[in-house]
Amino acid sequence: MVNRLNVIVLIIALLSVTTSHGQTKKEIMKKETTTNPLLCDIETGMCETTADTGQDTQVDAKLSENKKVKLVYFTDPICSSCWGIEPQLRKLKLEYGEHIEIEYRMGGLLPDWNYNSGGISSPKDVAGHWDEVSVHYDMPIDGDLWLEDPLDSSYPPSIAFKAAEMQSEEKAHLFMREMRELVFLKKKNIAKWEHMATAAKTVGLDVDQLKIDFEGKAKDLFQEDLKVARDYGVRGFPTVYVIDDVGNKDIVYGARPYAFYEMAILKVNQNIQKSEYSKKWEDLFEIYPTLTAKEFSELSGTPRADSEAVLNDLTAKGKLEVLTTKNGSMWKVVK
Repeated sequence: MVNRLNVIVLIIALLSVTTSHGQTKKEIMKKETTTNPLLCDIETGMCETTADTGQDTQVDAKLSENKKVKLVYFTDPICSSCWGIEPQLRKLKLEYGEHIEIEYRMGGLLPDWNYNSGGISSPKDVAGHWDEVSVHYDMPIDGDLWLEDPLDSSYPPSIAFKAAEMQSEEKAHLFMREMRELVFLKKKNIAKWEHMATAAKTVGLDVDQLKIDFEGKAKDLFQEDLKVARDYGVRGFPTVYVIDDVGNKDIVYGARPYAFYEMAILKVNQNIQKSEYSKKWEDLFEIYPTLTAKEFSELSGTPRADSEAVLNDLTAKGKLEVLTTKNGSMWKVVK
């Protein structure tokens, strides 16, 4: 285990060096993003909030009886940096799913447009930034959403997620993925009920019950999440607290390469062993019905330079179908 930890530490050290260089444009962006949550800082991988937060407190989340390590994941449905770590989270579930449980907490990235900070005064100012973030994270994001049908707030889809959790935690996670595909790739305003309902139906949620809970108890559950975020001192998204049942804790701030999340888990519990999983494309798509080229590369071990060609070849053979955006594509199995 010591050798394994040392290898991961070395990888993280190298990744830290490669992500810490560069000034000019990134440095300017960093100054802007410290005051505006929708301009995520590419350098830190963090979408920072403007609201005052509390101090970092002792995490007291309760684990289930099987003594799994818990990842408390503070996020938001329209957080572009959170979309950027989908490949890492999906791989964590495959390699460490038997030993971890992920608890989603909504953070309230965009309450409304009653502010003017960090160079952002209207939705159209976000469009170019999302296009740039898409290239940086190598995940398809179409910033034209903010020109065509912008969201007034990220609160409605956040509340809808809490309503989905009331039915099923597993389906709620699928619901979040569906909403993100709608907003990032299909340019759908997921603050509108019609699009939330579409996502809910796709993953098998009871849409009528979702509406009832969305208009009722889920609002209180969302406010509870906001309070938890303040209590934890969360300043932006994604933030992942990694904890065990006796109080051991590590934190990963912002979008980071896979090794950072793996290292955090092993720091909390060095006895956890990763699981092997099939890297065949059929098996990966059976688990995850949609994959981007970056996700397929991360999960299959295919070099990123080759992953898109592999997926395009499968598409040409009629095995997959592709959704193409101006900033990348996503594939799914042909039914």
